Amino acid sequence: MGAIEGIIIQLLRLYSWVVIAYILMSWFPNARESSIGQFIGSIVEPYLAPFRKIIPPLGMIDISPIVAIVALNFATYGVHALFSIF
Repeated sequence: MGAIEGIIIQLLRLYSWVVIAYILMSWFPNARESSIGQFIGSIVEPYLAPFRKIIPPLGMIDISPIVAIVALNFATYGVHALFSIF
């Protein structure tokens, strides 16, 4: 079970880095319109959409990605706790 746990945790961490890359792309003009930006957006936007419904933007600042990353970290801890039971 350790290998499965490791794979799942690494995938969750990788997805966290993809979310961070998507956030950083908003700092550069037209980065999200590039082919890589559109690909990352198609992966990240479905995950961020529920958080954006719950947490509206505060002026020009959108804190929903931060909450989404925290949720991914909690999911990582949950996977570790779930596999430590077995």
